[in-house]
Amino acid sequence: MRIPVLSVRNLYVAFATRRADLVALEDVSFDIAEGEILGVVGESGAGKSVTGAAVIGLIEPPGRITGGEIRLKGERIDNLPLSAMRKIRGKRIGMVFQDPLTSLNPLFRIGDQIVETMMVHLDLSAAEARRRAIELLGEVGIPAPEQRIDAFPHELSGGMRQRVVLAMVLCTNPELIIADEPTTALDVSVQAQIIALLKRLAKSHGTSVMLITHDMGVIAETADRVAVMYAGRIVEIGPVREVLKNPRHPYTQGLMGSIPTLTSDAERLVQIPGSMPRLNARPPGCAFNPRCALAIDRCLCERPPLVGDDRAKVACWLVEAEEGAEQRGEVLS
Repeated sequence: MRIPVLSVRNLYVAFATRRADLVALEDVSFDIAEGEILGVVGESGAGKSVTGAAVIGLIEPPGRITGGEIRLKGERIDNLPLSAMRKIRGKRIGMVFQDPLTSLNPLFRIGDQIVETMMVHLDLSAAEARRRAIELLGEVGIPAPEQRIDAFPHELSGGMRQRVVLAMVLCTNPELIIADEPTTALDVSVQAQIIALLKRLAKSHGTSVMLITHDMGVIAETADRVAVMYAGRIVEIGPVREVLKNPRHPYTQGLMGSIPTLTSDAERLVQIPGSMPRLNARPPGCAFNPRCALAIDRCLCERPPLVGDDRAKVACWLVEAEEGAEQRGEVLS
């Protein structure tokens, strides 16, 4: 069995306050295989971006990892000193943020920034790095890369800047890319181009991708597997086609029901009542139970574990009850 590129096990992240620690991530576990795109989806506040920041070592105080472990190709990285993590960040793990200007310095030409990144992490001369930068800009779809390499970030459109960031991330041949809402600020046509680019890069470079988004359409188009997060936990994970066609957790069902389709005859879309609980106001039991129309008594007092096989898992007492009834030959109404 091949070692996954990224393995996260029982990850906890908390933020210290004067009164108590607020738990942002609770018992999060998942793997990403080589060349695989894992989509991480959920509402704002679900813990998606915190998960990505924890993997790349960008949790800022007062936040900290309080439990679990993160392994990159079998090597544990969550307990490394800052100097060692800096060598991994940018070389073995790349990050694509929602706003490309977060990654690009507006005072320097894009080519100089890509060249500097390569010279920091790779044994290349300035001339070799510049040639490689031009190749990468062409690979990510920048027209006339020989001329564009000397442009400043403000001279490029949002979609072009995001392509430059992807070129900068790819220049060190990372094993993993964490893409945090990479298409949110772009128009629909450019979104489609960036999605196609991510898929092509994952396939051609064998790079693993953790794609963080709230857009189920992006997940359906891009990901191989999807992890659905709610209130700091993964509530369902599995192959993207299975999860989208046959969602098992009530929260996933609500997300899918809220998306309009051309084939549906429904007059109204499904609405999930309420909102995501605050970190200091999560209910006992399943965190989704105040918004769930299917909640049973057990949901109000016990938190369901994420269970299943290697292919798909779900954290829901109702699913467990249904599976138990099926095994006994019963039918639940």
